[in-house]
Amino acid sequence: MTQWLTIIGIGEDGYGGLGQNARDVLAHAGTVFGGKRHLDMLPEGLTAKRTAWPSPFSDAYPMLLALRGQPVAVLASGDPMHFGMGATLTRFIEHDEMRIIPAPSSFSLAAATIGWPIQETQLLSVHGRPVETLFKAFAPGAKLLILSNDGDTPAQVARMLSKTGFTSAQLTVLEHMGGAAERRIEGTADVWDHPRCADLNVVAVDCLVPEPSSRAYSTVAGLPDEAFEHDGQLTKRDVRAVTLAHLAPLPGELLWDVGAGCGSIGIEWMRTHSSCRVVAIEANEKRQDLILRNSRALGVPDLQVIRGEAPGALRDLPTPDAIFIGGGLTSAGVMETCWKSLKPGGRLVANAVTIQSETALVSWRAAHGGELTKLAVSHAQPLGGFDTWRSALPVTIYAVRKPA
Repeated sequence: MTQWLTIIGIGEDGYGGLGQNARDVLAHAGTVFGGKRHLDMLPEGLTAKRTAWPSPFSDAYPMLLALRGQPVAVLASGDPMHFGMGATLTRFIEHDEMRIIPAPSSFSLAAATIGWPIQETQLLSVHGRPVETLFKAFAPGAKLLILSNDGDTPAQVARMLSKTGFTSAQLTVLEHMGGAAERRIEGTADVWDHPRCADLNVVAVDCLVPEPSSRAYSTVAGLPDEAFEHDGQLTKRDVRAVTLAHLAPLPGELLWDVGAGCGSIGIEWMRTHSSCRVVAIEANEKRQDLILRNSRALGVPDLQVIRGEAPGALRDLPTPDAIFIGGGLTSAGVMETCWKSLKPGGRLVANAVTIQSETALVSWRAAHGGELTKLAVSHAQPLGGFDTWRSALPVTIYAVRKPA
């Protein structure tokens, strides 16, 4: 198949900023797709049919595919492969059918404007994404470039920074970069009182040093227990860190968190890599709400909660790369359903505290192999004028890999 579809990155300088190769594509295209703002940048002399993106946007895919083989151009902001239209369309159209002509991305323009080396900066987007994903990025000294969703995003970011103790964080909003309407707005998180910004903006955040009471957490497994809102149904920090080590999350992988409690295992799984996914299965209604609140507060609002009890609630879920069973080991069919659903080569980890659930794991290991580890953790606590060791309940951790 020839390259019938060309995706052209275009900046605020419009048609005048395009190179000759992009202009040649537009001159020979039969149809040009784009947002109304981008289409209005084209000169009247172009003969191609101009088609604005439909609403809902998902209707655009069959429209494009209906023109397969004909010369079609798509206008996209900046670099189409960086949080852009090109990255989206590669899920529907083979790459060898497309040609991509990028322009400088908003991040490149922003980094050049404020003088931040890109390799030392986190590049984030909340365009069409939950803004709570930013909570995970707030850390002392971190430099962030954030592609906004709209003109309200800078104020939202300032409130979030203040809420987590980064009151002195420096914000710089860059609007309409590279165009005649380019503007720069600066301020700190604690006193940000600027009116709504232009919808086309990038927010640069220098987190600096937070207040002593700030809430900034590492992405390494083993968050402090107080990071989670819970009702006591929580995999404690030391056990959680060992459990995550056995689960061994890799980029893009999906975890089933069965009997999720307050969601601590699934949340920490997602915090390790931005592309990791979780389906948390929980029967208790109050705990379902805890999972949602914790996932938003800890920067992984895309965590999916399935409201129901295993094994029935496991039907028709996407196939997991790994499964953690934190509850329900003694319920009929839970282990069997999880094992059957797991991808070949996938990992299953289960934790047991009671004798009955441990017995179930010992029996399963006899049939399917794997490792059993008993973890006993003690913490120093006061006893009169001295200290002594207080032991938590020992936890049996079972880990097994399904044969490929």
